[in-house]
Amino acid sequence: GITPTVDEVRGPMGMLKRDHVRTMLQMERISAEWEKVHGRAFTEDDVEQVYLLSEKKILENVAKFTDVKPYVLETVKTLREMGLKIGSTTGYTDEMMEIVVPEAEAKGYKADCWFSPDSVGHKGRPYPYMVFKNMETLGLSDVRRVMKVGDTVSDIKEGKNAGVYTVGVIE
Repeated sequence: GITPTVDEVRGPMGMLKRDHVRTMLQMERISAEWEKVHGRAFTEDDVEQVYLLSEKKILENVAKFTDVKPYVLETVKTLREMGLKIGSTTGYTDEMMEIVVPEAEAKGYKADCWFSPDSVGHKGRPYPYMVFKNMETLGLSDVRRVMKVGDTVSDIKEGKNAGVYTVGVIE
């Protein structure tokens, strides 16, 4: 019964989904609304219930959100011409990526590999483990040869924690 704003949803984007839900429930406005609607502060059981509902809703709708961001296809083409490889990290689950990957590929984008929190013992962003899995798969052992590009604060923290060059892109 609480509708978050786009900014409230987008702010913690990229982190593990349960952490994302918890972070949103801790936001001043949402927390106050929760107490108004439910007559009490949220609990960890509430976090789990909202998470389960959000997973269901994301799976129902994720295919609608697979448009390739502006300039990505041109940038990827240039990187490929330079002989560079592209690995990807995501806050989505493997089940979500089963939907996203073919949709993005149909629109012209395909990474050489990708890893989700499912791939690294559910230790997603801001931990660096997905970046390291990409490096291992792509045959890279020197963090100085890697650049992490992201469009969320969690992306940037992930890259910094991995010790790679990190660039934030704002749409």
